Parts: sequence; structure tokens; C-alpha cells
Amino acid sequence: MSDSDKSSRRVEKPLSDVLSNRDLIVANPRYTLSILALLSLLWLLLTGEDWSSWLVGLPVVILATWSILLLRAPTEGRFNLTGFLRFLPYFIWESVLGGIDVASRVVSPKMRIAPGFLSYRMRLSHPSARRLFVNSLSLLPGTLAADLDGETLHIHALDRATDSDGELRRLEHMVAAVYEEDV
Repeated sequence: MSDSDKSSRRVEKPLSDVLSNRDLIVANPRYTLSILALLSLLWLLLTGEDWSSWLVGLPVVILATWSILLLRAPTEGRFNLTGFLRFLPYFIWESVLGGIDVASRVVSPKMRIAPGFLSYRMRLSHPSARRLFVNSLSLLPGTLAADLDGETLHIHALDRATDSDGELRRLEHMVAAVYEEDV
């Protein structure tokens, strides 16, 4: 086996490393305690002063805190709050418009759909920006990110006949502004 074959093989972590996030907990106990306190407060608000609910609530709060720590993705690049505050209304508006479009296509007697795959070359470089772009695209009605092959994103669309390249570029620019990236 050549050196390039060895380096291209994926290194699997042991299950014990995957299921624990000790580094995050030890490095930032304030973060862990704040999540635990916030979820405990949420449980208290939902259940009121019924202290017997903590028989269920305590394990749920601990499991939820552990899940948040386990699933927390490290952020790469610079996060721009102003860009994010611009992205949120854009995403909500596009979700509403997309939902109306999908509903009108599906309920019309002719069912104006032509499902298929599109390819789009992403220009985002930061992993967090790419993750936000792919997840946002999948959450928008009528589109689903199917595969990422290097820089090329394969998208399943409800109507492949529409020119979605401009919409994808706009979404990519909005995401790029969140992470202060030039595209």
C-alpha cells in the first residue's frame, strides 16, 4: 500500500471518543453549565412547580446537554452577526415563497413538476459556510442537497426546468456574508 493510499484512508475514531466530548466539557465548563442551566430552566417553565417531574426531567436535561455538546460543530472562519441578521429574514422569506410555490405546483391539476438533479459549483471555502449553505438549501422547499463531490454540489430539485443558478448564487452570497467570505 502506497503512502498516498494510507493518507487517503479515513481514520476512524473509537466509539468511546465519538460518544464523549470531554475536551469541550473540560476546556469550557462554563459553556456546559450554561446549557445545563438553560435546559433546566426550560424544563421548569414547561412543568411548573411539580418537583416530581424532575424524575423524568433530570435525565432528559442531562441527555439533551450531552447531545448538544456532542453535536456541536466547531466554527471555522469569522462569524459576522450583521451578515447573519441579514441572512435570517432572507431565509424566512425564501422559505415562505418556496412553500407557496411548491404547494401551488402540487395542488394544481396539471401538477407542474419536473423533478431531477442539478449541479452547482460552490465557491465557499470555509467548512462552516459550506455546511450552512448545504443545510439551508435542503431546508428550502423544492430543493434537497443530494451529494457533494469536491466543489460540485448535486441538488435534487422539484423542477429542474427552472433557472435556479441565480437563486443558488444569491443564497451563496448571503451565506458568504455570514462568514465574511468573498465568493
